[in-house]
Amino acid sequence: MYPVLFEVFGYPVSTFGLMMAVGFLVAAWIVGKRLAEYGEDPEFSSTILIYAMVGGVLGSKLYFAIDQWALGAMPFMDALLNRAGITWYGGLIGGTLAVTIGTRIHGMSTLMISNCVSSAALVGQAFGRVGCFLVGDDYGRPTDGWWGVTFPEGAPPTTIPVHPTQLYEVVWLVLAGMLLWRRRRSSPFLFGEYLMANGFGRFFIEMLRINPKVALGLTEPQWIGVALVVLGAGGWVYYRSRPQEAPA
Repeated sequence: MYPVLFEVFGYPVSTFGLMMAVGFLVAAWIVGKRLAEYGEDPEFSSTILIYAMVGGVLGSKLYFAIDQWALGAMPFMDALLNRAGITWYGGLIGGTLAVTIGTRIHGMSTLMISNCVSSAALVGQAFGRVGCFLVGDDYGRPTDGWWGVTFPEGAPPTTIPVHPTQLYEVVWLVLAGMLLWRRRRSSPFLFGEYLMANGFGRFFIEMLRINPKVALGLTEPQWIGVALVVLGAGGWVYYRSRPQEAPA
């Protein structure tokens, strides 16, 4: 694997950081296409990108720090300043809050923007998962299959072939993103479908991972996946009975 791409004045630039940046940029490009379909300025996607990046990174770091502190794994500030501490759940919460605040500041429809970012976010996440694969993070259980991968420089390192669950999730995210793109004009609440797709995929892929179970035989990511499905389905049902803001 390639955890470090190159160094700048002795400061390592990770492949994960690069892929995360590419994911944000690709997602912003897709959002621009969606804004144009609504008759809005496609350049506003760069503004959304800034809110999503700031809120997403801060949210992911805060979630990681609080989670590690609550588990007694490390002090709060150590976890907050840890370069490896990135959690998708916190990024989702922080990014969603920041973009929502941004829509209010700029007088844009929050519902419209949420629909614009739905398929884009899935594709952006896929790039992030490629980054996880390249640095050897979030891999799965050992496997005897020919597709098993070793991560001798992973986090943590392993020389035993394991399920490349990062790539499984990439496939799921891309397929779900394509489906949501096709449904962008017909869905009553596309962001709800985004949440359900994320929760559904994460729940089942987690079965191949090695995270500890926390309650009723499910891991923390699985419980979060269940919550995402419930929230997404609830929002979808709610907006199904409401007038829709159709693209121009």
